[in-house]
Amino acid sequence: MANLPLTQARPGRLMSIDVLRGLTIAFMIMVNNSHPGAWREMLHSPWNGITATDIVFPTFLFVVGVSIVLSTEVRLSRGDSRRKLAAHTARRAAILFLLGIVVNGFPYFHLQHLRFYGVLQRIAVCYLVVALLYLWDRRVWTKVALVVCLLIGYWVLVRWVPIPGAGVPGRDVPFLDRNQNIVAWFDRQLLPGHLYEDAPLYNARDPEGLLSDLPAIATTMFGLLAGLWLMAERSTRTKTLGLVAGTVACLASGYLWSVWFPLNKKMWTSSYVLVAAGWSLAALALVYWAMEERGWGRKGTGKALVWPWLVFGSNAIVAYMISELLNPAQAMIRFTSAGKPSNPLLYLFLHVFLRISDPGWRAFVYSVFYTFLSFLPVWWLYRKKIFVKV
Repeated sequence: MANLPLTQARPGRLMSIDVLRGLTIAFMIMVNNSHPGAWREMLHSPWNGITATDIVFPTFLFVVGVSIVLSTEVRLSRGDSRRKLAAHTARRAAILFLLGIVVNGFPYFHLQHLRFYGVLQRIAVCYLVVALLYLWDRRVWTKVALVVCLLIGYWVLVRWVPIPGAGVPGRDVPFLDRNQNIVAWFDRQLLPGHLYEDAPLYNARDPEGLLSDLPAIATTMFGLLAGLWLMAERSTRTKTLGLVAGTVACLASGYLWSVWFPLNKKMWTSSYVLVAAGWSLAALALVYWAMEERGWGRKGTGKALVWPWLVFGSNAIVAYMISELLNPAQAMIRFTSAGKPSNPLLYLFLHVFLRISDPGWRAFVYSVFYTFLSFLPVWWLYRKKIFVKV
């Protein structure tokens, strides 16, 4: 395994970006397939506050932003027109959105309660908006201005706009109330019966709702700004230090703002955007320093350490799709075990993983095993040099 040609990454790509994408998608698969009893950092925060798990999705969107810069510049340098790139962007976003619908509905696709929001759908929306904006205008200051407008505008929307039937947040209802907030209210009006937390009446909500796409676009824009920084003609050392400076600035401002606008992944609050961007920049700085400055992944032990993440990152959407479809697909294989209905993964859990007495370790080992199952098909694709482009 360690002898695979890691240096043969696709032209026009920073291998460190593929590795960071791979690390992110692997952790995403792990936390999405953890069992009750998992350690706190392997679970999403119930409401306000964040865990390590809450940083995973924004980091993937951040990497999408970085990749937009790199891929766009490569294709423009090859002579592709902006019109052609815009059409490709729209087509790719549509495919991602439809794949998200497949993930939500598989295998039965009950249209009455089919969820239209989702992880891939949010990626599609953010990718479409940010990529088209970058094609239209590649200046840095306009991107910074847009981020500021999105973050402040979302804070104003959530904090000051009255919720119909409930009142003004912070006066008539608690600020960032779990049920009574403008984001959840809007989704209940737009798609009743089709939300992730589809509770009765005023309790329904969705963590990937439409209004919270606004700050998620800012998350992707932070990645685009990082990509612009990496594309500039500067030394590798200067680029690393710039990423570290961005880390400090985002974390400091995000945690400070959280005093008044709490960190909340399900609402994708503006303070959460800044803190998540800070940790994403920290991860990028570390991986970029190790691989682009120190040469990890190209020789010695670093090559073996980098290999699995490069495999995951080279076909990240395929890996995610496999991980999301594997569980419902195998659940269709039904049999009886000890007089009770079972399926392959349930049987393994009851007869193998349940032997681990500590619930935290049990959940962790199972999630690693599930991630390994999802890894095998993308490993085969990597060995065949097949990189699926959505």
